[in-house]
Amino acid sequence: METIVLVIHLILAIALVGVVLLQRSEGGGLGIGGGGGSGGGLMSVRGTASLLTRATGILATAFMATSLTLAIMAGNQSERRSILDQPTAAPTTQEAPAQPSVPLSQ
Repeated sequence: METIVLVIHLILAIALVGVVLLQRSEGGGLGIGGGGGSGGGLMSVRGTASLLTRATGILATAFMATSLTLAIMAGNQSERRSILDQPTAAPTTQEAPAQPSVPLSQ
C-alpha cells in the first residue's frame, strides 16, 4: 500500500512541476500563452489561465493529501528503531590462524 501511495505522490509531484512551469508568469517567463493574446487557439488566454490555476490547485491538494498519508503511514509502523538504540556487538575472540594441511618443505 505504501508503495502505491509513494508512486502516486511522485507522479503528482512531476505533474505539479509541469503545470506550474506552463503557467504564464507576470513577466511572460515560461508560459504557453502564445504572445499578443490572439484568439486563434482552442482556448482564450483567460480560459487557459483559469484551467491551469484550477489544475494547480487540484494537484497541490492531492500532493498534500498524499504527503500526509505517507507521514501517517510512516508514523504507524509498530517497530521503531534507531541506530543509537542498537546494542553494540560483543567483541569476537581471536582465532588462531589456519594451519596448512600439508607441511611446507624447505
